[in-house]
Amino acid sequence: MRVWSKYGPTRMPAAYFGHATIQFQPSCRLSSRRNAIRAAAKGVSMFPDIMVQQMREELTRIGFREMRTPEDVDAALKNEKRTVLVVVNSVCGCAAGKARPAVARALAHSARPEVLTTVFAGQDREATEQARSYFTGYAPSSPSVALMRDGKIVFMLERRDIEGRDPLSITNDLTRAFDRFCAPATAPANQ
Repeated sequence: MRVWSKYGPTRMPAAYFGHATIQFQPSCRLSSRRNAIRAAAKGVSMFPDIMVQQMREELTRIGFREMRTPEDVDAALKNEKRTVLVVVNSVCGCAAGKARPAVARALAHSARPEVLTTVFAGQDREATEQARSYFTGYAPSSPSVALMRDGKIVFMLERRDIEGRDPLSITNDLTRAFDRFCAPATAPANQ
């Protein structure tokens, strides 16, 4: 949007959320900008689904069930007694180059979780918030990988445990957790 300032025509900084673009005035305070962004972002995905479809499929192709609503999350986690792996997926490089490849490699291990689930941070906001409500004692982090048993976290990899490391090291952390908390698998993990 072109506006006139005392220096002539200029462009205002803008924030883009899906189909909604918010224009900020130079006099906007930072807090009001944040509130405008939050209001516009409610219910709007950060990226069009077509842009993240491959990122989702990297996990669903290997047996993960997507949880796209808070109801999906509760149905999958609330009363589950088996071991559940919850991957908080993301568009960032840590997820693409480290977390997803490490998870895929770890699932080839003899011991593995019985249920595989995933939420997508920034895309399925309410589902991600609901999943994180089960991660008591851990700050919101994406990407992250939680191993749950009897409805409680028994192992967690947060973003800080993923970024700056190679996928093989992350795979080793996951397989050690699988050895400790999961039974050896006789068939592929099921939902």
